[in-house]
Amino acid sequence: MNLAAIVAAFVFLILLLVLPQLVPVYFVVLATRIIIFAIFAMSLDLLMGYTGLPSLGQAAYFGMGSYTAAVIAINGGTSFFGLLAAAGLASAILAALFGILVLRSAAQRIYFMMLTLALAQVVWALAFQWRSVTNGDDGLSGIGKAFVGSWQLSDPNSFYLVAAAVGVTCGVALLLIANSPFGLTLMGIRDSSSRMLALGYNVWLHRYVAFVLAGTFTGIAGAMLALQNEIASPGQLSIATSAEAMLMVILGGAGTMIGPAIGACIVVLLEFLVGHETERWMSILGIIYIVVVLCAPRGIYPMLRSAVRRLARRRSVPISIPVARR
Repeated sequence: MNLAAIVAAFVFLILLLVLPQLVPVYFVVLATRIIIFAIFAMSLDLLMGYTGLPSLGQAAYFGMGSYTAAVIAINGGTSFFGLLAAAGLASAILAALFGILVLRSAAQRIYFMMLTLALAQVVWALAFQWRSVTNGDDGLSGIGKAFVGSWQLSDPNSFYLVAAAVGVTCGVALLLIANSPFGLTLMGIRDSSSRMLALGYNVWLHRYVAFVLAGTFTGIAGAMLALQNEIASPGQLSIATSAEAMLMVILGGAGTMIGPAIGACIVVLLEFLVGHETERWMSILGIIYIVVVLCAPRGIYPMLRSAVRRLARRRSVPISIPVARR
């Protein structure tokens, strides 16, 4: 990591810490939501950008984490990190089961995408019909305030600080995974699975582990949203949730990890701004997707990174001053 990246990371951490003192409470709540969806988008990027498997079913694990945390909290569970651990485990188990079914079609990405969507819709339907557990379309409300040790997260500022710590931890973990030998192998499988298979790599197992990891981090994000909103609803399992996460990855730049976090920030802020003006948010979302594909097919972050590198190269080129000959 170069000096500029270290300085940027340090400044970012300082901004995260002082944000509650700089903005009104409502914007602290909005920043918490951005952190949650940044984890969601980065976890999808591990599957979509690094492994080359576009999934339209990540809302299943997002909702699974949300409902798991809600059920445990309503029945007396108050430990914030305990709820996140349980949600991550439940989502990992669901992803492990679904992965066995969908990864058979990984070679045909359109079939893989449709299968993930179909399974997510099954979970969405169960959330509506299993009223004894999920309370149907009313959702599970009445989630109490969670605790970190003896510290109750009773206000948006305290919840934000813990959410920021979880977000940084998850982000660093995903970056380490993406830049590890395992992550490099995933990129090789993405580019040419047949070549990696010929080199002796277990392609199916690498895809399966990436699938389960993505589901686990997504479940943690879902649990955090349920604890923030104090409700788990079937809307968190809908195709719109999966589509938003996919747009965040595409908008920011798939295969970069930092890009999807930027994409999450942009989409959540746009939803906040547009939601006050119109109820046609999904139409706006579709227009944003078309514009991004046409104007920045690689995403915003790769485009900005290339521009910064070009500017740095221009500044580093020595200027030669011609000397007049006698």
